[in-house]
Amino acid sequence: MAARLGHSIKAVLFQVHSVAGLVLALLVSLIALTGAVMSFEDEIVDHLNAGIMQVAPRQVPRPMPDELVARLKAGQDLGKVSAVTLSSDPSAAVHVRFGRDEQGGRPASLYVDPYDARVLGSPRGEAFFATVRQLHRWLLIPGDGKGWGRPITGGIAIGLIVMLVSGLVLRWPRRAGSLKMWLKPNLGLSGRGLHRSLHTVIGTWVLPVYLTMTLTGLYFSFEWYKDGVTWLLARPHVTAAKMTTKPPRSDSRAEPAPPIGFDRAWTTFQREEGDRFSRALLTLPAGPGTTIRIRSWGKASLLETTRDEFRIDAVSGQLVSAERYAEKTVGETIIAAIYDIHRGAILGWPGKLAFMIAAILMPLFAVTGILLYLSRRRLRQPAPPLARLVPGE
Repeated sequence: MAARLGHSIKAVLFQVHSVAGLVLALLVSLIALTGAVMSFEDEIVDHLNAGIMQVAPRQVPRPMPDELVARLKAGQDLGKVSAVTLSSDPSAAVHVRFGRDEQGGRPASLYVDPYDARVLGSPRGEAFFATVRQLHRWLLIPGDGKGWGRPITGGIAIGLIVMLVSGLVLRWPRRAGSLKMWLKPNLGLSGRGLHRSLHTVIGTWVLPVYLTMTLTGLYFSFEWYKDGVTWLLARPHVTAAKMTTKPPRSDSRAEPAPPIGFDRAWTTFQREEGDRFSRALLTLPAGPGTTIRIRSWGKASLLETTRDEFRIDAVSGQLVSAERYAEKTVGETIIAAIYDIHRGAILGWPGKLAFMIAAILMPLFAVTGILLYLSRRRLRQPAPPLARLVPGE
Protein backbone atom coordinates (compact mmCIF):
# COMPACT_ATOMS: atom_id res chain seq x y z
CA MET A 1 0.00 0.00 0.00
CA ALA A 2 2.78 2.42 0.96
CA ALA A 3 4.64 1.64 -2.25
CA ARG A 4 1.50 2.25 -4.32
CA LEU A 5 0.87 5.57 -2.52
CA GLY A 6 4.45 6.66 -3.11
CA HIS A 7 4.15 5.75 -6.77
CA SER A 8 0.92 7.77 -7.07
CA ILE A 9 2.49 10.82 -5.40
CA LYS A 10 5.48 10.64 -7.73
CA ALA A 11 3.18 10.34 -10.73
CA VAL A 12 1.35 13.50 -9.69
CA LEU A 13 4.62 15.35 -9.02
CA PHE A 14 5.91 14.22 -12.40
CA GLN A 15 2.90 15.73 -14.15
CA VAL A 16 3.18 18.96 -12.14
CA HIS A 17 6.90 19.19 -12.91
CA SER A 18 6.37 18.54 -16.61
CA VAL A 19 3.46 20.96 -17.08
CA ALA A 20 5.13 23.74 -15.09
CA GLY A 21 8.35 23.25 -17.03
CA LEU A 22 6.64 23.38 -20.42
CA VAL A 23 4.63 26.48 -19.50
CA LEU A 24 7.45 28.43 -17.87
CA ALA A 25 10.56 27.23 -19.73
CA LEU A 26 10.91 30.26 -22.00
CA LEU A 27 10.08 32.88 -19.36
CA VAL A 28 12.30 31.34 -16.69
CA SER A 29 15.19 31.19 -19.17
CA LEU A 30 14.63 34.83 -20.15
CA ILE A 31 14.62 36.03 -16.55
CA ALA A 32 17.70 33.95 -15.74
CA LEU A 33 19.70 35.18 -18.73
CA THR A 34 18.88 38.83 -18.07
CA GLY A 35 19.96 38.29 -14.46
CA ALA A 36 23.23 36.83 -15.72
CA VAL A 37 23.80 39.90 -17.89
CA MET A 38 23.40 42.14 -14.82
CA SER A 39 25.72 40.10 -12.61
CA PHE A 40 28.73 42.37 -13.17
CA GLU A 41 26.84 45.50 -14.19
CA ASP A 42 28.65 47.75 -11.70
CA GLU A 43 32.09 46.64 -12.81
CA ILE A 44 31.20 46.95 -16.51
CA VAL A 45 29.66 50.42 -16.16
CA ASP A 46 32.58 51.66 -14.06
CA HIS A 47 35.04 50.39 -16.68
CA LEU A 48 33.12 51.94 -19.57
CA ASN A 49 32.88 55.32 -17.86
CA ALA A 50 36.20 55.58 -16.07
CA GLY A 51 37.05 58.69 -18.08
CA ILE A 52 34.05 60.72 -16.90
CA MET A 53 33.79 59.56 -13.29
CA GLN A 54 36.96 61.31 -12.09
CA VAL A 55 38.18 64.92 -12.16
CA ALA A 56 41.38 66.64 -11.16
CA PRO A 57 40.97 67.86 -7.55
CA ARG A 58 41.39 71.60 -7.03
CA GLN A 59 42.11 73.73 -4.01
CA VAL A 60 38.80 75.60 -4.28
CA PRO A 61 35.59 75.06 -2.30
CA ARG A 62 32.98 72.85 -3.91
CA PRO A 63 29.51 74.41 -4.27
CA MET A 64 26.55 73.12 -2.29
CA PRO A 65 24.21 70.70 -4.15
CA ASP A 66 21.54 73.30 -4.97
CA GLU A 67 24.06 75.71 -6.43
CA LEU A 68 25.62 72.89 -8.41
CA VAL A 69 22.21 71.91 -9.84
CA ALA A 70 21.40 75.55 -10.63
CA ARG A 71 24.68 75.98 -12.53
CA LEU A 72 24.07 72.73 -14.38
CA LYS A 73 20.58 73.75 -15.49
CA ALA A 74 21.50 77.33 -16.38
CA GLY A 75 20.75 77.92 -20.04
CA GLN A 76 19.70 74.34 -20.81
CA ASP A 77 16.51 72.35 -20.31
CA LEU A 78 17.56 69.13 -18.64
CA GLY A 79 14.35 68.22 -16.82
CA LYS A 80 13.72 67.87 -13.11
CA VAL A 81 16.64 66.62 -11.04
CA SER A 82 15.51 63.70 -8.86
CA ALA A 83 18.75 62.56 -7.20
CA VAL A 84 22.43 63.38 -6.86
CA THR A 85 25.30 61.19 -5.71
CA LEU A 86 28.01 63.09 -3.85
CA SER A 87 31.35 61.78 -2.65
CA SER A 88 33.88 62.63 0.03
CA ASP A 89 36.61 61.94 -2.56
CA PRO A 90 37.68 65.32 -4.03
CA SER A 91 38.43 63.63 -7.37
CA ALA A 92 35.02 61.93 -7.78
CA ALA A 93 32.46 63.41 -10.17
CA VAL A 94 28.89 64.12 -9.06
CA HIS A 95 26.26 61.81 -10.58
CA VAL A 96 22.98 63.59 -11.36
CA ARG A 97 19.77 61.70 -12.13
CA PHE A 98 16.56 63.10 -13.54
CA GLY A 99 12.88 62.35 -12.98
CA ARG A 100 10.45 61.08 -15.56
CA ASP A 101 8.99 63.53 -18.05
CA GLU A 102 5.31 63.87 -18.98
CA GLN A 103 5.61 61.02 -21.50
CA GLY A 104 7.02 58.68 -18.84
CA GLY A 105 10.54 58.73 -20.21
CA ARG A 106 13.60 59.37 -18.09
CA PRO A 107 16.45 61.51 -19.45
CA ALA A 108 19.93 60.05 -19.32
CA SER A 109 21.85 60.80 -16.16
CA LEU A 110 24.97 62.96 -16.18
CA TYR A 111 28.36 63.02 -14.53
CA VAL A 112 29.22 66.57 -13.50
CA ASP A 113 32.39 68.28 -12.31
CA PRO A 114 31.83 68.94 -8.58
CA TYR A 115 33.73 72.24 -8.73
CA ASP A 116 32.11 74.11 -11.63
CA ALA A 117 29.12 71.93 -12.74
CA ARG A 118 30.71 71.25 -16.12
CA VAL A 119 29.03 68.30 -17.81
CA LEU A 120 31.49 65.42 -18.19
CA GLY A 121 29.12 63.12 -20.09
CA SER A 122 26.33 60.56 -19.83
CA PRO A 123 27.32 57.08 -18.63
CA ARG A 124 27.66 54.53 -21.39
CA GLY A 125 25.72 51.31 -20.87
CA GLU A 126 23.10 52.98 -18.67
CA ALA A 127 20.22 52.66 -21.16
CA PHE A 128 21.15 49.08 -22.05
CA PHE A 129 21.23 47.87 -18.45
CA ALA A 130 18.05 49.81 -17.64
CA THR A 131 16.24 47.88 -20.39
CA VAL A 132 17.72 44.56 -19.25
CA ARG A 133 16.66 45.35 -15.67
CA GLN A 134 13.09 46.13 -16.73
CA LEU A 135 13.00 42.90 -18.72
CA HIS A 136 14.31 40.93 -15.75
CA ARG A 137 12.00 42.48 -13.18
CA TRP A 138 8.72 42.91 -15.04
CA LEU A 139 9.19 41.63 -18.60
CA LEU A 140 8.94 45.14 -20.09
CA ILE A 141 5.22 45.15 -19.27
CA PRO A 142 3.91 48.75 -19.00
CA GLY A 143 3.63 50.16 -15.52
CA ASP A 144 7.03 48.94 -14.37
CA GLY A 145 6.83 47.92 -10.72
CA LYS A 146 3.23 49.16 -10.42
CA GLY A 147 1.92 47.16 -13.39
CA TRP A 148 1.23 43.48 -13.99
CA GLY A 149 4.85 42.59 -14.70
CA ARG A 150 5.87 42.49 -11.06
CA PRO A 151 3.31 39.87 -9.88
CA ILE A 152 3.82 37.89 -13.10
CA THR A 153 7.55 37.52 -12.46
CA GLY A 154 6.69 36.63 -8.87
CA GLY A 155 4.36 33.92 -10.11
CA ILE A 156 7.11 32.60 -12.36
CA ALA A 157 9.43 32.44 -9.33
CA ILE A 158 6.81 30.41 -7.42
CA GLY A 159 6.49 28.11 -10.42
CA LEU A 160 10.26 27.61 -10.45
CA ILE A 161 10.21 26.69 -6.74
CA VAL A 162 7.54 24.07 -7.52
CA MET A 163 9.74 22.66 -10.29
CA LEU A 164 12.82 22.58 -8.06
CA VAL A 165 11.11 20.82 -5.17
CA SER A 166 9.25 18.34 -7.36
CA GLY A 167 12.39 17.66 -9.39
CA LEU A 168 14.37 16.93 -6.23
CA VAL A 169 11.74 14.46 -4.99
CA LEU A 170 11.49 12.76 -8.37
CA ARG A 171 15.22 12.19 -8.75
CA TRP A 172 15.83 11.04 -5.15
CA PRO A 173 18.06 7.99 -5.71
CA ARG A 174 17.74 4.73 -3.85
CA ARG A 175 21.31 5.18 -2.65
CA ALA A 176 20.76 8.68 -1.30
CA GLY A 177 24.09 8.67 0.51
CA SER A 178 26.10 8.19 -2.68
CA LEU A 179 27.68 11.45 -3.88
CA LYS A 180 28.35 9.82 -7.24
CA MET A 181 24.64 9.17 -7.77
CA TRP A 182 23.83 12.79 -6.91
CA LEU A 183 26.61 14.73 -8.57
CA LYS A 184 28.24 12.79 -11.42
CA PRO A 185 26.55 12.95 -14.85
CA ASN A 186 26.88 9.93 -17.11
CA LEU A 187 28.43 11.44 -20.22
CA GLY A 188 28.83 8.03 -21.81
CA LEU A 189 25.11 7.93 -22.59
CA SER A 190 23.45 9.34 -25.67
CA GLY A 191 20.02 10.55 -26.67
CA ARG A 192 17.32 10.38 -24.00
CA GLY A 193 19.69 8.93 -21.39
CA LEU A 194 22.18 11.77 -21.78
CA HIS A 195 19.43 14.40 -21.69
CA ARG A 196 18.05 12.91 -18.50
CA SER A 197 21.48 12.73 -16.85
CA LEU A 198 22.30 16.35 -17.68
CA HIS A 199 18.85 17.52 -16.61
CA THR A 200 18.91 15.80 -13.21
CA VAL A 201 22.55 15.91 -12.16
CA ILE A 202 23.39 19.47 -13.21
CA GLY A 203 20.02 20.46 -11.79
CA THR A 204 21.23 19.13 -8.45
CA TRP A 205 24.40 21.21 -8.71
CA VAL A 206 22.54 24.49 -9.15
CA LEU A 207 19.44 23.75 -7.07
CA PRO A 208 20.71 25.64 -3.95
CA VAL A 209 21.53 28.67 -6.11
CA TYR A 210 18.14 28.63 -7.83
CA LEU A 211 16.32 28.31 -4.51
CA THR A 212 18.29 31.26 -3.17
CA MET A 213 17.50 33.33 -6.25
CA THR A 214 13.77 32.58 -6.17
CA LEU A 215 13.22 32.92 -2.43
CA THR A 216 14.98 36.30 -2.38
CA GLY A 217 13.42 37.38 -5.67
CA LEU A 218 9.93 36.98 -4.20
CA TYR A 219 10.87 39.71 -1.71
CA PHE A 220 10.78 42.20 -4.59
CA SER A 221 7.62 40.80 -6.21
CA PHE A 222 4.99 40.60 -3.48
CA GLU A 223 4.33 43.00 -0.62
CA TRP A 224 2.81 40.21 1.51
CA TYR A 225 6.02 38.20 1.16
CA LYS A 226 8.16 41.24 1.97
CA ASP A 227 6.04 42.05 5.02
CA GLY A 228 6.23 38.43 6.16
CA VAL A 229 10.02 38.35 5.91
CA THR A 230 10.23 41.65 7.78
CA TRP A 231 7.90 40.39 10.52
CA LEU A 232 9.95 37.20 10.86
CA LEU A 233 13.45 38.73 10.95
CA ALA A 234 13.16 42.32 12.19
CA ARG A 235 12.44 43.82 15.59
CA PRO A 236 8.80 44.84 16.21
CA HIS A 237 9.35 48.59 15.90
CA VAL A 238 11.32 48.10 12.67
CA THR A 239 8.56 45.85 11.34
CA ALA A 240 5.94 48.48 12.12
CA ALA A 241 7.99 51.14 10.33
CA LYS A 242 8.57 49.00 7.25
CA MET A 243 5.08 47.62 6.79
CA THR A 244 3.75 49.03 3.55
CA THR A 245 0.99 51.61 3.83
CA LYS A 246 -0.82 53.29 0.99
CA PRO A 247 0.29 56.87 0.51
CA PRO A 248 -2.40 59.49 1.01
CA ARG A 249 -4.13 60.64 -2.12
CA SER A 250 -3.09 64.05 -3.18
CA ASP A 251 -5.77 66.66 -3.74
CA SER A 252 -5.61 67.61 -7.40
CA ARG A 253 -7.31 70.93 -6.58
CA ALA A 254 -4.63 71.92 -4.09
CA GLU A 255 -1.88 74.27 -5.13
CA PRO A 256 1.31 72.50 -6.19
CA ALA A 257 3.95 72.35 -3.50
CA PRO A 258 6.93 74.66 -3.98
CA PRO A 259 10.12 72.95 -5.20
CA ILE A 260 12.50 71.80 -2.52
CA GLY A 261 16.26 71.56 -2.57
CA PHE A 262 19.04 69.44 -1.18
CA ASP A 263 21.05 71.93 0.88
CA ARG A 264 19.36 71.76 4.28
CA ALA A 265 19.24 67.96 4.23
CA TRP A 266 22.85 67.80 3.06
CA THR A 267 23.99 70.09 5.88
CA THR A 268 22.18 67.93 8.46
CA PHE A 269 23.66 64.77 6.98
CA GLN A 270 27.20 66.16 7.09
CA ARG A 271 26.68 67.14 10.70
CA GLU A 272 25.52 63.59 11.53
CA GLU A 273 28.12 61.67 9.52
CA GLY A 274 31.13 63.95 9.40
CA ASP A 275 33.82 62.42 7.18
CA ARG A 276 32.83 58.78 7.80
CA PHE A 277 31.02 58.34 4.49
CA SER A 278 32.48 57.53 1.10
CA ARG A 279 29.51 58.45 -1.08
CA ALA A 280 25.94 59.52 -0.48
CA LEU A 281 22.85 59.30 -2.68
CA LEU A 282 20.35 62.10 -2.06
CA THR A 283 16.89 61.39 -3.48
CA LEU A 284 14.03 63.89 -3.62
CA PRO A 285 10.51 62.63 -2.80
CA ALA A 286 8.72 61.29 -5.90
CA GLY A 287 5.35 62.65 -4.78
CA PRO A 288 4.09 65.25 -2.31
CA GLY A 289 6.20 65.66 0.78
CA THR A 290 9.42 67.29 1.88
CA THR A 291 11.41 64.35 3.23
CA ILE A 292 14.66 63.61 1.41
CA ARG A 293 16.13 60.11 1.62
CA ILE A 294 19.91 59.88 1.92
CA ARG A 295 21.68 56.56 1.54
CA SER A 296 25.36 56.59 2.48
CA TRP A 297 28.14 54.04 2.21
CA GLY A 298 31.17 53.94 4.47
CA LYS A 299 34.71 54.08 3.16
CA ALA A 300 35.21 50.37 3.87
CA SER A 301 31.84 49.32 2.42
CA LEU A 302 32.11 46.70 -0.33
CA LEU A 303 28.45 45.74 -0.72
CA GLU A 304 25.47 47.69 -2.01
CA THR A 305 23.42 46.87 1.05
CA THR A 306 25.96 47.77 3.78
CA ARG A 307 24.68 51.31 3.95
CA ASP A 308 23.13 53.76 6.36
CA GLU A 309 19.85 55.44 5.52
CA PHE A 310 18.62 58.83 6.70
CA ARG A 311 15.38 60.69 6.14
CA ILE A 312 15.66 64.44 6.58
CA ASP A 313 13.07 67.18 6.15
CA ALA A 314 14.25 69.38 3.28
CA VAL A 315 12.52 72.51 4.59
CA SER A 316 13.53 72.48 8.26
CA GLY A 317 16.62 70.29 8.03
CA GLN A 318 15.29 68.14 10.87
CA LEU A 319 16.45 64.53 11.03
CA VAL A 320 13.30 62.41 10.70
CA SER A 321 14.93 58.99 11.04
CA ALA A 322 18.36 57.35 10.96
CA GLU A 323 18.84 53.69 10.14
CA ARG A 324 22.44 52.67 10.65
CA TYR A 325 23.74 49.37 9.34
CA ALA A 326 25.97 48.84 12.37
CA GLU A 327 22.94 48.93 14.69
CA LYS A 328 20.95 46.27 12.86
CA THR A 329 20.28 42.84 14.35
CA VAL A 330 21.33 39.69 12.50
CA GLY A 331 17.84 39.33 11.03
CA GLU A 332 17.78 42.95 9.91
CA THR A 333 21.18 42.62 8.24
CA ILE A 334 19.78 39.64 6.31
CA ILE A 335 16.86 41.80 5.16
CA ALA A 336 19.24 44.60 4.19
CA ALA A 337 21.41 42.14 2.25
CA ILE A 338 18.60 40.42 0.32
CA TYR A 339 19.56 42.08 -2.95
CA ASP A 340 23.21 41.06 -2.54
CA ILE A 341 22.13 37.54 -1.56
CA HIS A 342 19.87 37.40 -4.63
CA ARG A 343 22.79 38.03 -6.99
CA GLY A 344 25.48 36.19 -5.05
CA ALA A 345 27.41 39.37 -4.21
CA ILE A 346 27.28 38.48 -0.50
CA LEU A 347 30.11 36.02 -1.33
CA GLY A 348 32.15 38.58 -3.28
CA TRP A 349 33.04 38.26 -6.95
CA PRO A 350 33.29 34.42 -6.76
CA GLY A 351 29.67 34.33 -5.58
CA LYS A 352 28.53 36.62 -8.38
CA LEU A 353 30.41 34.47 -10.89
CA ALA A 354 28.83 31.27 -9.55
CA PHE A 355 25.34 32.78 -9.66
CA MET A 356 25.94 34.09 -13.19
CA ILE A 357 27.05 30.64 -14.42
CA ALA A 358 24.01 29.03 -12.77
CA ALA A 359 21.73 31.56 -14.48
CA ILE A 360 23.37 30.93 -17.86
CA LEU A 361 22.69 27.20 -17.41
CA MET A 362 18.93 27.72 -17.07
CA PRO A 363 18.23 27.26 -20.82
CA LEU A 364 19.96 23.86 -20.56
CA PHE A 365 17.14 22.61 -18.34
CA ALA A 366 14.53 24.11 -20.64
CA VAL A 367 16.02 22.38 -23.70
CA THR A 368 16.69 19.01 -22.05
CA GLY A 369 13.29 19.06 -20.36
CA ILE A 370 11.51 19.68 -23.66
CA LEU A 371 13.57 16.96 -25.36
CA LEU A 372 12.66 14.49 -22.60
CA TYR A 373 8.99 15.39 -22.97
CA LEU A 374 9.07 14.88 -26.73
CA SER A 375 10.87 11.55 -26.40
CA ARG A 376 8.24 10.35 -23.90
CA ARG A 377 5.52 11.33 -26.36
CA ARG A 378 7.18 9.26 -29.07
CA LEU A 379 7.56 6.26 -26.77
CA ARG A 380 3.88 6.40 -25.84
CA GLN A 381 2.66 6.38 -29.42
CA PRO A 382 1.45 2.91 -30.46
CA ALA A 383 3.56 1.20 -33.05
CA PRO A 384 1.98 1.16 -36.54
CA PRO A 385 0.45 -2.24 -37.47
CA LEU A 386 2.58 -4.43 -39.71
CA ALA A 387 1.43 -4.42 -43.29
CA ARG A 388 -0.01 -7.76 -44.34
CA LEU A 389 2.16 -9.42 -46.89
CA VAL A 390 0.21 -10.14 -50.10
CA PRO A 391 1.50 -13.01 -52.23
CA GLY A 392 2.98 -11.85 -55.47
CA GLU A 393 3.97 -8.40 -54.19
